[in-house]
Amino acid sequence: MTSFVHVDQPTEHPGVSRAEAAFSEIRNTRLDTVGAAGLVALLLSVIVAALVVGADHLADSLEDGGLLAAWLVMWAVVFVVLALVATRVAAQFTRARAGWNAYSQRRAAAAADAKFLAYARYDTRVMQELQAATTRHEASQSAALVPARELARQLVAERSAAAQVPTLYEAMRRVNLGKYY
Repeated sequence: MTSFVHVDQPTEHPGVSRAEAAFSEIRNTRLDTVGAAGLVALLLSVIVAALVVGADHLADSLEDGGLLAAWLVMWAVVFVVLALVATRVAAQFTRARAGWNAYSQRRAAAAADAKFLAYARYDTRVMQELQAATTRHEASQSAALVPARELARQLVAERSAAAQVPTLYEAMRRVNLGKYY
């Protein structure tokens, strides 16, 4: 006679579920503190934590009479430093964040341009459109930009010269793909 044993086993390890919950909480906390205000709050909390650790080490070496005085002095210093530094730190973080955003936008634009040019080297239709757009742009520019115009023409000529002749298979594939556009 056959008997079946059904053991209720969890489908995932409890440690994995706890770790996933912790990571999602960290991710949500990080998303809540986006911006200059969040960065300032984070920096100030780090400063306060460092001062509390320092005060704790100091208080361990003092007797009970000096302990209260040490805590009062420490908290007075914390609040004075926070009051004096908060606006400067916020301005620095705002400036740093604006610089980082501009840098990220420049990198994204450069990567998109490189990707587009790599695709244009592969597809002759895109290269022809790019050359036509360059020609239209050159026609609209003033005579003061002649060196840039010559540089663009030289760049297009170099890319055209560097373009390899496709194999028969590639040429037929491009022709067949062109029928569907």
